[in-house]
Amino acid sequence: MTLQFIHDNRGNTTGVFIPIEDWQTLKGKYTDLQNEEIQNGTELASWQKDILDERLDDYYKNPNDVVDFDTTIANIRKGI
Repeated sequence: MTLQFIHDNRGNTTGVFIPIEDWQTLKGKYTDLQNEEIQNGTELASWQKDILDERLDDYYKNPNDVVDFDTTIANIRKGI
């Protein structure tokens, strides 16, 4: 396993980077890691879900009041 240690500007170790292949192996070996990732790593926070729900509600109420990505980028570049 090739780990990379992350240090702050004082040289204190503040974290560890684990390559994804090694992470997958660890999750297979220690099932609690898999459960921890599901509970904490992949779920959106409730405030994020609330924002998404509000935006989806607005979209469903006003489906014609949207602009696609390419148009939005073009408008930004034009300064609109």
